[in-house]
Amino acid sequence: MDTANILTAFATIQSFTILAIGFMVGLAALAASIGMANMASKFLESAARQPELIPVLQVRMFITAGLIDAAFIITVAVALMFAFANPLIGDLGVKLSQLLGA
Repeated sequence: MDTANILTAFATIQSFTILAIGFMVGLAALAASIGMANMASKFLESAARQPELIPVLQVRMFITAGLIDAAFIITVAVALMFAFANPLIGDLGVKLSQLLGA
Protein backbone atom coordinates (compact mmCIF):
# COMPACT_ATOMS: atom_id res chain seq x y z
CA MET A 1 0.00 0.00 0.00
CA ASP A 2 1.21 3.47 -0.75
CA THR A 3 1.25 6.35 1.69
CA ALA A 4 -1.92 8.01 0.39
CA ASN A 5 -4.01 4.87 0.77
CA ILE A 6 -2.73 4.22 4.29
CA LEU A 7 -3.39 7.81 5.35
CA THR A 8 -6.88 7.72 3.81
CA ALA A 9 -7.75 4.45 5.55
CA PHE A 10 -6.34 5.75 8.84
CA ALA A 11 -8.30 9.00 8.59
CA THR A 12 -11.50 7.14 7.70
CA ILE A 13 -11.21 4.81 10.68
CA GLN A 14 -10.42 7.69 13.02
CA SER A 15 -13.33 9.82 11.79
CA PHE A 16 -15.87 7.02 12.11
CA THR A 17 -14.48 6.17 15.54
CA ILE A 18 -14.95 9.76 16.68
CA LEU A 19 -18.55 9.75 15.45
CA ALA A 20 -19.19 6.46 17.25
CA ILE A 21 -17.71 7.86 20.47
CA GLY A 22 -20.01 10.88 20.23
CA PHE A 23 -23.07 8.69 19.74
CA MET A 24 -22.06 6.33 22.55
CA VAL A 25 -21.49 9.01 25.14
CA GLY A 26 -24.46 11.11 24.03
CA LEU A 27 -26.96 8.26 24.14
CA ALA A 28 -25.58 6.96 27.43
CA ALA A 29 -25.85 10.43 28.99
CA LEU A 30 -29.40 10.82 27.71
CA ALA A 31 -30.44 7.41 29.02
CA ALA A 32 -28.77 7.99 32.40
CA SER A 33 -30.42 11.37 32.84
CA ILE A 34 -33.85 10.00 31.94
CA GLY A 35 -33.33 7.06 34.30
CA MET A 36 -32.24 9.30 37.16
CA ALA A 37 -35.20 11.63 36.62
CA ASN A 38 -37.64 8.70 36.61
CA MET A 39 -36.07 7.22 39.72
CA ALA A 40 -36.13 10.52 41.62
CA SER A 41 -39.75 11.22 40.69
CA LYS A 42 -40.87 7.76 41.81
CA PHE A 43 -38.93 8.13 45.06
CA LEU A 44 -40.61 11.46 45.79
CA GLU A 45 -44.04 10.05 44.96
CA SER A 46 -43.59 7.04 47.21
CA ALA A 47 -42.09 9.15 50.01
CA ALA A 48 -45.07 11.48 49.88
CA ARG A 49 -47.51 8.57 50.08
CA GLN A 50 -45.76 6.70 52.90
CA PRO A 51 -43.35 8.94 54.82
CA GLU A 52 -42.54 6.18 57.32
CA LEU A 53 -40.77 4.20 54.55
CA ILE A 54 -38.36 7.00 53.60
CA PRO A 55 -35.24 5.37 55.14
CA VAL A 56 -35.83 2.07 53.31
CA LEU A 57 -36.69 3.80 50.05
CA GLN A 58 -33.70 6.10 50.32
CA VAL A 59 -31.25 3.19 50.54
CA ARG A 60 -32.81 1.52 47.52
CA MET A 61 -32.80 4.81 45.63
CA PHE A 62 -29.05 5.25 46.18
CA ILE A 63 -28.35 1.68 45.06
CA THR A 64 -30.39 2.25 41.92
CA ALA A 65 -28.64 5.58 41.27
CA GLY A 66 -25.28 3.81 41.51
CA LEU A 67 -26.37 1.18 39.00
CA ILE A 68 -27.64 3.81 36.58
CA ASP A 69 -24.38 5.76 36.87
CA ALA A 70 -22.32 2.59 36.51
CA ALA A 71 -23.74 1.94 33.05
CA PHE A 72 -22.84 5.48 31.97
CA ILE A 73 -19.33 5.27 33.44
CA ILE A 74 -18.69 1.95 31.67
CA THR A 75 -19.78 3.55 28.40
CA VAL A 76 -17.40 6.47 28.95
CA ALA A 77 -14.57 4.02 29.70
CA VAL A 78 -15.19 2.11 26.47
CA ALA A 79 -15.33 5.41 24.56
CA LEU A 80 -11.99 6.46 26.05
CA MET A 81 -10.51 3.11 25.05
CA PHE A 82 -11.60 3.72 21.47
CA ALA A 83 -10.29 7.28 21.60
CA PHE A 84 -6.80 6.51 22.90
CA ALA A 85 -6.13 2.84 22.09
CA ASN A 86 -8.24 2.18 19.03
CA PRO A 87 -8.25 -1.58 18.31
CA LEU A 88 -9.79 -0.98 14.88
CA ILE A 89 -6.60 0.50 13.47
CA GLY A 90 -4.60 -2.72 13.77
CA ASP A 91 -1.79 -3.04 11.25
CA LEU A 92 -2.43 0.41 9.77
CA GLY A 93 -0.78 2.04 12.77
CA VAL A 94 2.31 -0.13 12.33
CA LYS A 95 2.52 0.57 8.60
CA LEU A 96 1.98 4.28 9.16
CA SER A 97 4.73 4.47 11.77
CA GLN A 98 7.08 2.59 9.43
CA LEU A 99 6.31 5.00 6.61
CA LEU A 100 6.86 8.04 8.79
CA GLY A 101 10.08 6.62 10.19
CA ALA A 102 9.02 6.62 13.81
